[in-house]
Amino acid sequence: MVKLLRVDHRLLHGQVVFSWCSQINPNCILVANDQVVNDDVRKAALRLGKPNDVKLVIKNITDSIEAINNGKTDKYDLMIVVNSIDDAVRLARGAEEIRSINLGGTKAKQGTHALSNMVYVTDEEEELLREVIKEGIEVFIQAVPSDPKKIMK
Repeated sequence: MVKLLRVDHRLLHGQVVFSWCSQINPNCILVANDQVVNDDVRKAALRLGKPNDVKLVIKNITDSIEAINNGKTDKYDLMIVVNSIDDAVRLARGAEEIRSINLGGTKAKQGTHALSNMVYVTDEEEELLREVIKEGIEVFIQAVPSDPKKIMK
């Protein structure tokens, strides 16, 4: 069961991982990323950043969608972390079980504007989010569980 799909450009890191894990109690974290899956150094760093009692799986986006749709993840209370809005939208559109996207943190860079103090998007990304909202996917901004949930409309 997918408990959370989170966009965070840092993927796994202390404060967020532990605050979300204590709130939703996943027994597995899926890092869905097309680059990290082939980067042994980044995979090793991610393994160090996960809670001890939580399994970590690292897959590319296509394999992640397939695993969710084929029921391979059904036995887990799953937290999925991606580092881009595009990847989150691909997952949400590809895996019917995913009905919401948590925007936790995206980098401020040239060509982006703020949706919050932690979430920066391009015009194209904002339009993509508005499209999936129209498709029935909830999109919300919430850095940590103790922050108020801001639903995008």
